[in-house]
Amino acid sequence: MLLERFLTIVIAAAGLMTGSMETAMPDKDIDGTLFLVNRQHALSEKYVPAPIRTTETVGMSQQMRDDAALALEQLFEGARADGIRLSTVSGYRSYSKQSTIYARKVKNTGSEKEADRLVARPGTSEHQLALAMDLSTRNDSSLSARFGETPEGKWVYANAHKYGFIVRYPLGYEDITGYDYEPWHIRYVGIPHAEAIFRSGLPMETYMSHYKLELYDYLIQLTTNEVLP
Repeated sequence: MLLERFLTIVIAAAGLMTGSMETAMPDKDIDGTLFLVNRQHALSEKYVPAPIRTTETVGMSQQMRDDAALALEQLFEGARADGIRLSTVSGYRSYSKQSTIYARKVKNTGSEKEADRLVARPGTSEHQLALAMDLSTRNDSSLSARFGETPEGKWVYANAHKYGFIVRYPLGYEDITGYDYEPWHIRYVGIPHAEAIFRSGLPMETYMSHYKLELYDYLIQLTTNEVLP
């Protein structure tokens, strides 16, 4: 909703005015839900999110940050109520685990260039934040773009934002996100931002740029209005 969008900007503006750079630049706040991780913004190999816990969902036993885990459980409940049967495949991954996955992909594809198209290098995966989850249809642990054409994938795309998640790597924005279309990969950002990102149709990178520009414009107008007679 427009009101929700406005409120997130006002809250951020208030944070900046009180000296909170984490609020003013949420993509740099590693403990927030909008921390931006991609090929250009990497995490330290020492970074471990806390607290994390095992999600109480159907599928492989996976962990997420507590706030994301709760939201995922609610998403699964909503899906089940609509007759959609989802399954978890991959949640939190440590830097070390991502290193192993990346090395295996390089070996299987025969080149780092091809591996980079499909898998994040260690430190550049959202899974290390414990805010991302890979999903599949029930009784199927494979991850494929075909998921987007299934009833489960279509439901996730149309409803994930209601629970605070976005489909992180949308179709048509590969040049911006740096990754192929991944309808199975969802990222927790909180409901207000998930709603706004879904309605915008933009990837998270573009949304965050617009968000900060709107915030700064709001602050300039606010300051100008305060000093004018």
